[in-house]
Amino acid sequence: MTEHGHHLSHQQPGTRPGTGPAGHGHEAGPPVGPVTWSAAAQATLHCLTGCAIGEVLGMVIGTALGLHNATTVVLSVFLAFVFGYALTMRGVLRAGLTPRAAFRVALAADTVSIAFMELFDNAVVIAVPGAMDAGLTSVLFWTALASSLLLAFLLTTPVNRWMIGRGRGHAVVHRYHH
Repeated sequence: MTEHGHHLSHQQPGTRPGTGPAGHGHEAGPPVGPVTWSAAAQATLHCLTGCAIGEVLGMVIGTALGLHNATTVVLSVFLAFVFGYALTMRGVLRAGLTPRAAFRVALAADTVSIAFMELFDNAVVIAVPGAMDAGLTSVLFWTALASSLLLAFLLTTPVNRWMIGRGRGHAVVHRYHH
């Protein structure tokens, strides 16, 4: 059991650190059964941190430079993935993984979560009339951005709960936090 109240699989005997079962990379572990909403929320909050840094930075850069809205969204999504993966890699590098192995863990742990989060939060920002064109000093811009991140968190948490319960997503990272 972890401090989050659910069981997560650990590295199988006979495998090297940084490899999954039978040394074939970072496949998902066995299903871990019921996962608490708290554990799923914590995993989503971890993902949200990296996404929010990248998303806000991308929106600020794109808006400040007067980039086209589509270019700003692409920049924001790219930076969300960069910062999301970087935060995960930081933690697993401390566990002794090589940078390449840490990147593979980050891909396995965060890709689906970040993709859902970005889909939801960008859909909200785009859907709010005038938000993308409002400018950095506008309450509309910041309210739409903050609301989009909150909604993305709420909608991505069930996705992460489902994935962790099947030994996927953030469950992959937990085997390196012990």
